[in-house]
Amino acid sequence: MFGWMAWTPEVAIFFICIGLMLAGMTVWQIRSPSIARKGFLPMPTTRGDRLFIGLLTAAYVNLAWAGFTEMQQAIGAGISFVVLLVVMRWG
Repeated sequence: MFGWMAWTPEVAIFFICIGLMLAGMTVWQIRSPSIARKGFLPMPTTRGDRLFIGLLTAAYVNLAWAGFTEMQQAIGAGISFVVLLVVMRWG
């Protein structure tokens, strides 16, 4: 069924991590509903909003790293992860 996709270990780990994040956020939301708050983002956001915005931002940072530098992609992925953490914490 998924034979046409290029499933490398890195891709599988990436999607497993995204799935675990979504499952963890779902459990967290059920056990402790979030309240919208205002951080450095220009609008009040909940945890789920910040996760979504953080994942999009991390993806754009990672794509920009791949497109504009010749350096190792692992460095760009690390920067993307830090960006995601910053948005989740202070966004």
